Amino acid sequence: MTFLRSILATRAPAAVILIRLMVGAVFLSEGIQKFLFPGALGVGRFIKIGIPAPQVLAPFVGVVEIGCGSLILLGLLTRVASILLIIDMLVAIATTKVPVLMESGFWKMAHEARTDFAMLLGSVFLLIVGSGRWGFDATLAGHTGPNDG
Repeated sequence: MTFLRSILATRAPAAVILIRLMVGAVFLSEGIQKFLFPGALGVGRFIKIGIPAPQVLAPFVGVVEIGCGSLILLGLLTRVASILLIIDMLVAIATTKVPVLMESGFWKMAHEARTDFAMLLGSVFLLIVGSGRWGFDATLAGHTGPNDG
């Protein structure tokens, strides 16, 4: 099996499309909103939370979220896109939720981080199982039958 086929290969159940649709749609939406509402969700938010070079990093993160969200929706390069989104979520949790934990405690942080943790775990799930049979990864890897995932 070639390296590319090993990245694309999937034995996931067909129902993985539900996780793909959730993760992909949320990241696509969040990425778009960084451009539609730059003061609240893009550069302005990055300035507020102290991210360095916010004029560069906010659009960069927006593009990553749009691109990776779209790839996950298509089931194309799902594992690669998932890695980038895992990094995105780890940085988001570290920069926005750890301060809440330190200032207001666990329960406040747990409430505010629920979507972040859901997206992180959804991305980890997709990294592990791949796109499932209803994605371009399965087609490119040659998985076409019902027993192929």
